[in-house]
Amino acid sequence: MNQLAIHNPASAALITQVPADDTHSVAQKAARARAAQPLWLAVPLDERKACITRFRAGVVAQLETLAALMTSETGKPIRMSRNELNGLLGRIDFFLLEVDLQLQTETVFAEGGMTERIEHTALGVVANISAWNYPWFVGCNVIIPALLTGNTVLYKPSEYATLTGMAIAGLLHEAGVPKDVFVAVIGGGDVGAALLAQKIDGLFFTGSYATGAKIAQALGPRMVKLQLELGGKDPTYVCEDADPKAAAESLADGAMYNTGQSCCSVERIYVHEKIHDAFVAAFVDAVRGFKVGDPTLEDSYIGPLTRAQQIEVLDAQVADAKARGATLLCGGGRLHGPGNWYAPTVFSGVDHSMELMREESFGPIIGIQKVSGDEEALRLMNDTRYGLTAGVFTSDEARASALLSQVRAGSVYWNCCDRVSPRLPWSGYGDSGVGLTLSTYGIQTFTRPKAWHLRQA
Repeated sequence: MNQLAIHNPASAALITQVPADDTHSVAQKAARARAAQPLWLAVPLDERKACITRFRAGVVAQLETLAALMTSETGKPIRMSRNELNGLLGRIDFFLLEVDLQLQTETVFAEGGMTERIEHTALGVVANISAWNYPWFVGCNVIIPALLTGNTVLYKPSEYATLTGMAIAGLLHEAGVPKDVFVAVIGGGDVGAALLAQKIDGLFFTGSYATGAKIAQALGPRMVKLQLELGGKDPTYVCEDADPKAAAESLADGAMYNTGQSCCSVERIYVHEKIHDAFVAAFVDAVRGFKVGDPTLEDSYIGPLTRAQQIEVLDAQVADAKARGATLLCGGGRLHGPGNWYAPTVFSGVDHSMELMREESFGPIIGIQKVSGDEEALRLMNDTRYGLTAGVFTSDEARASALLSQVRAGSVYWNCCDRVSPRLPWSGYGDSGVGLTLSTYGIQTFTRPKAWHLRQA
């Protein structure tokens, strides 16, 4: 049997090896999930909800152990691992609260002996190829509503968060979800490709644009429901009436939290020329105050990059920015020693000729560009192939609303950033993907509407 090696990104040490799937075992698992789906759908919703409630209790009971496990394989600082698990509880509560209403059959017309209804039926077998940067958030955004609405799930955790994915599966099974209803598929890209080849009714992927495009090409001719949550190059504009220190501290956290490895991390900042210098000084001070260190320690804020390959991406962006005249204010390279460490890096004097301001970084690096006013800022914010999030810092709500209404982004922020709510849909424009998760729409996305035309004889 194939083995998947799991390494600690902080030290590069081997943690363990786990059995990996192959083409044959993936096909077997898919067949099991297909056979189990009608039986799971027949389980009353209250019983499905009870399983998820017990799963939630399991997360609470094992929270510290689960946080340590996630930190060991992803390098996420331990307090951020704990934050993710605590934040997950509210998402589960939201799905449990809303699912009944979202599955109710709606009568939309009843007149003259004719009744029209909309029934919300399960998609069937849902395949989920998930992400490593927030494995609990990203995975459960799909897993929980998919199971609640009567689907079976074939779940491939990222190979960089495999142990966490296996823990999710174990807790669900302990909570009463049958093993053929939620099936973990373990491995790398070859296993993901094998999963795509199965008879599935929906594919939900979170990851890079490049991989998402390949998935779309593979599944498009088969007319399978496809949702792709891809990258971002998320901008924020700081107006001249904003408090430069407060904005800098908020945006430094938004850029560097989880070592910059978030789809909604702040990735480019535009600052009005009147407060540019004060903002930059405060921003650099904030970043220099972030402790880089062992992710198992409570006071560490910057951990290692999860993927060693990303170091090359950051090195290339740094070299390009320097060559094109940007000013390096701090950081600028990998840190010595074992593991995937990169210094928090800040540039000023950047422009859109630089890769740093155009392509997703997914690391602890940021460019700050001076702008003359709202018109220039808006033009630059929209000068991207992505459209996940965008923000504005200003004391004027009307000004923020006018700007944000013109930004092509699925989520927009006024005086905040890097925030996700279970009550709001998570979606994007352009190369940030198609489809959505979260909110009531993120429950309905795991169903298909069935139209009923009923005439009394």
